[in-house]
Amino acid sequence: MLEFLVGSGLAAAAGLNAWMPLFALGLLDRVVPVIDLPASWSWLSSDVALWITGVLLIVEIVADKVPAVDSVNDVLQTVVRPASGGIAFGAGSSAQTVRVDDPTLFAGATWAPIVIGVVIALALHALKASVRPLANVATAGVAAPVLSAAEDVSAGALIVAAIFAPVLAGALIVALVVSAVLLLRRRRRRARPSVASAPLP
Repeated sequence: MLEFLVGSGLAAAAGLNAWMPLFALGLLDRVVPVIDLPASWSWLSSDVALWITGVLLIVEIVADKVPAVDSVNDVLQTVVRPASGGIAFGAGSSAQTVRVDDPTLFAGATWAPIVIGVVIALALHALKASVRPLANVATAGVAAPVLSAAEDVSAGALIVAAIFAPVLAGALIVALVVSAVLLLRRRRRRARPSVASAPLP
């Protein structure tokens, strides 16, 4: 069960920022002895992978804070974030961490963890991409950098929780989904014209 929560936390982080969990997995496997990626995912900690994911992480962080550019970025990331989520779930759920010393939940399963990660990342990405345009319109773009920074912090918190406290990662995912749905409903309510205030003929 902990393996599922580790993978879910990392995949959810990918739904907010495609490159952060991949860069974190590779860097932590390479530098800090808190995660040990299996041989099939060890390429994440190679020099080439770290440079590529690191540069793309910076590009996404910057682009996501510019009004209008953030919405274009979300469209482009519709394929990338789910793919990253599949990789993050597959690598994370089969890795040894400070909480999982014998990951066997998905032993022998090749595609199942990747598919689960794709679905989780796609769901979080869809929520993020739905909330952002409404918030930008309602605040004339002022909300873009604020929401983006909050999403970056949330992605980082999900990664840390997934590795050090998987149960907390599960709780954070639920909290993020509930918060996004409530915000989306509130923005849509405000965007609707008030029928009650319309002048009578």
